[in-house]
Amino acid sequence: MAAKSAHADMIVIDGLIISKFSRAVFEDMRAGGLTAANCTCSVWEGFEGTMRNVAAWNRMFRENADLVVPVRTTGDILAAKKAGRTGIILGFQNISAFEDQVGYVKLFKDVGVGIAQMAYNTQNLCATGCYESVDRGLSDFGHEIVAEMNRAGIMCDLSHVGSKSSEDVIKASKKPVCYSHVCPSALKKHPRNKSDEELRFIVRKGGFVGVTMFPPFLAKGNAATIDDYVAAIEHVIGICGEDQVGIGTDFTQDQDQAFFDWLTHDKGYARELVTFAPIQNPKGIRRIGEFPNLPRAMEKAGWPAGRIEKVMGRNWLAVLEEVWGA
Repeated sequence: MAAKSAHADMIVIDGLIISKFSRAVFEDMRAGGLTAANCTCSVWEGFEGTMRNVAAWNRMFRENADLVVPVRTTGDILAAKKAGRTGIILGFQNISAFEDQVGYVKLFKDVGVGIAQMAYNTQNLCATGCYESVDRGLSDFGHEIVAEMNRAGIMCDLSHVGSKSSEDVIKASKKPVCYSHVCPSALKKHPRNKSDEELRFIVRKGGFVGVTMFPPFLAKGNAATIDDYVAAIEHVIGICGEDQVGIGTDFTQDQDQAFFDWLTHDKGYARELVTFAPIQNPKGIRRIGEFPNLPRAMEKAGWPAGRIEKVMGRNWLAVLEEVWGA
């Protein structure tokens, strides 16, 4: 197919991967033709634990330099494409690593963090997650953190954040913010999915939406196919337009049950927030190496080549340049 053969020439950016990172996963990223990906390096960890994770990433960069490179600018993404390697954007799914220190924001920017989610499912010092019973919105300290993230050039992510807190961040940020990995609640009601109104609001304020294929958020769950994923993206494009939408798979490749238990309990150990059955990604894109099937499915759905190229990565590249600079 034309789209599949063109995949090798595309900028392909995944807005969220939280796999068990290893050489095998990096090899699959190359097999899948990923130009860059936002890779989670912190969820429940504080400052010290997250710095240890960054140190581990630095070791992985050294040991797998033939496959992956760290990304701090959009120029690094383009250089990774030219070199035939995958650029890794270090990202947070929770800003607990900032603790109560505004100055930590720039420290993490300096070690390569480019995207940070304002809360992961529950309450932190700044904002409220989507599973918290009461969303009190962005705290005064949270406003300081958003301003510092803007200054430092770290993109605010709102995927797991509650509605009121998300609205507050969207209004407070002077730079574009994102839902890096969400699905539309119009296709399936779920606390993690976003309403058409929420999707419309973020892009109206200059923000961005990455669409996930995580099965619990898709209408058909584990029975979903790559065509169902494309349909979810198409719904979001219908709300947001094709210039502010991209991919955010939420690949959890090679993770085990202990990882999901840690992820789905508040702070990694307290109350259970949600229960997921064993995850099976949509047929056709069950592993990262199957990424070339995605533009083929888009072409099959009647998408023009220009739209495919934008959604596969060009849109992410443009919005990251707005946040980070060239």
